[in-house]
Amino acid sequence: MGSYILRRLLYAIPILVGVNVLTFFLFFVVNTPDSMARMHLGMKHVTPEAIQSWKIDHGYDVPLFFNSKKTGVDSLKETIFFRKSMSLFVFRFGESDQGRDIGDDIRHRMWPSLAIQIPVFFLGMAVYISFALLMVFFRGTYLDTGGVILCVILMSISGMFYIIGGQYLFGKLLHLTPISGYQPGWSSIAFVALPVIVGVVGGIGGSSRWYRTLFLEEAGKDYVRTAWAKGLGDVRVLFVHVLKNGMVPILTGAVSVLPLLFMGALVLESFFGIPGLGSYTIDAIQSQDFAIVRAIVFLGTCLYILGLLMTDLSYSLVDPRVRLEG
Repeated sequence: MGSYILRRLLYAIPILVGVNVLTFFLFFVVNTPDSMARMHLGMKHVTPEAIQSWKIDHGYDVPLFFNSKKTGVDSLKETIFFRKSMSLFVFRFGESDQGRDIGDDIRHRMWPSLAIQIPVFFLGMAVYISFALLMVFFRGTYLDTGGVILCVILMSISGMFYIIGGQYLFGKLLHLTPISGYQPGWSSIAFVALPVIVGVVGGIGGSSRWYRTLFLEEAGKDYVRTAWAKGLGDVRVLFVHVLKNGMVPILTGAVSVLPLLFMGALVLESFFGIPGLGSYTIDAIQSQDFAIVRAIVFLGTCLYILGLLMTDLSYSLVDPRVRLEG
């Protein structure tokens, strides 16, 4: 087990380097340091001297990958890539182009993101699995058919409809929740309630339909038919046998998502004015703040790799047939 974990962690190094290089390349294909300087200084009446001064102050006055004016190791060290990206591997995020401490921003903004994502995850899992089991229990009936049709309809509706519709119904007509905004502490419950509801409802269609497929596949296996042949009731077979064994792929998929809960929801946070990591990323892209973008992408990659490692480990815990050493 220990050798397996070490090997997977070593595999993560080239992945992180590749993601870092790709993010850097894609960002600077679209933007040049000069265009970033104009964005932050103002597009009108910006002198070349002001642009050069901004680039020097923010560390963008050297070449991207290779500095031909230097020799040896300095030709690689005196580049924007080395200055801006290598410190990420020791989780030093540095400062944004506005001069704010990125690490401090992440520590403050992660809590609003978690306040939305954790309830959406656990409440959503309970709703999706319960609905899927209900359709499987009444499989072949009008209730099952109606449930599948409902799932397809919900899958076909844009997520923007749930956001705007929820804001209009619960915020403007019923005045039950604020339309947008956020306050720390217990007051945050009123502000995150609507985003949580929208997040759960928006995922019912796709998730419940997928879980139904998993449970139906499990219900058709030999051990389930044997349980029915022995006279066990449908409820016991469904909840003791089908649910238990069907939870293996569900659990492993859920484990891989857990670290990504930290990253927040881009659309939800932006439209509901939640100051989480999702809206933080959107704002950084709009303002062309490369320092924040590369920090968030790197952090997301680390969390995703951690999630995959947790998934592999959870397989060995829930399914004794899986042995990681093999």
